[in-house]
Amino acid sequence: MGVIDVAKRGGRPAPNVVDVCIAAGSFVLFSVPVLAGATPGQGPTAAIVVFGVLVALPLVVRRRAPVAVLATVAAVLVVAALSDVRFTPFVSNGGPALAIAVFTVADRLPVRAALRAGITAIAVVTAAELTAMAIHPGTAQDAIQLVTAVPAGLLGYLFGVRRRLGEQLRAREEQRAREEERRIRAEERLRVSADVHDIVSHTLSMIAVRSGVARVVLDEQPDEARVALGAIEDASRSALDELRAVLHALRDEVRVDAPSLADLPALVETLGLPVTLRVSPHVEVPPLVEEAAYRIVQEALTNVARHAGPVPVTVDVTGLADELRITVVNEAGSDSGTGSGSGFGLAGMQERVALHDGTVEAGPRPDGGFAVVARFPREAARA
Repeated sequence: MGVIDVAKRGGRPAPNVVDVCIAAGSFVLFSVPVLAGATPGQGPTAAIVVFGVLVALPLVVRRRAPVAVLATVAAVLVVAALSDVRFTPFVSNGGPALAIAVFTVADRLPVRAALRAGITAIAVVTAAELTAMAIHPGTAQDAIQLVTAVPAGLLGYLFGVRRRLGEQLRAREEQRAREEERRIRAEERLRVSADVHDIVSHTLSMIAVRSGVARVVLDEQPDEARVALGAIEDASRSALDELRAVLHALRDEVRVDAPSLADLPALVETLGLPVTLRVSPHVEVPPLVEEAAYRIVQEALTNVARHAGPVPVTVDVTGLADELRITVVNEAGSDSGTGSGSGFGLAGMQERVALHDGTVEAGPRPDGGFAVVARFPREAARA
């Protein structure tokens, strides 16, 4: 079928190269031999040239105007038959033009429209040939176009079915690609919103804890108050840098360096809580899982600071044979927490872990504390 040339010339599509070659080949192979005297023809030379050009030239635009091309080719054959002009080596000007035109109509048009156009053209040409037999009994005429045009129509129908099936498959693939892109963008928005929530929530909770400490010790232990205020300043700047990086990634669609398990000690330092951190050596998981694990620890420690206050906390990051397990356990708190939460933190944990086919369990302990346990399956993490 050839590759369609999409170049524009004067605002209109350029002719298809294959169709130009077909038109030129039709004239060269079937009319030039008659003009050169290599094969017999009938009629004036000028008429042979005109009919040869008129029947071949429309094939150049056969894809853009299949019905018009078929009508033109049929009209040329009718006039030639009635004028007793043979511009090809064959009886009844048997050549490829009508067959190609019928093929194109069957390929490009719906079945009913193609049948109407094809049958009408073949019938008109056949009727003209039968009439020419009566008008010009000395000129041999036959219905050769029936032998070439009917099979061409069937072949065009098969090609059209195959082409339309291919277009449907491509449309479905494009639809799936668009749906996949929407899903990825939705997940990316969810990830960005979760990152912003974790950064802001963690930083504000740390500021609340540290500022409370500074307020209490400001008069009696000014050095300790300066340390708390310095931690607040450092955390605020770090949070602003993280937020800028996240927003930059959202705007420019680039991936920023994500936090990992190696950043947990620095995270623990910023909160000012009595945290015991234990990380199994040689924990090997994909970067996305490391980021999710980091964010879960961050959110869990933030919740401790907000709801329980400065109580002892134990963080265990354990790499097992079948899973990566994150455990954050705090002792019973006092009234020194920074307030109640919205519930978005635990929901964010569940969403992060669910992306990796993991689970999260969060709830109070019998002794009055609280525990968060997140599990990332190894198989899902590798996938």
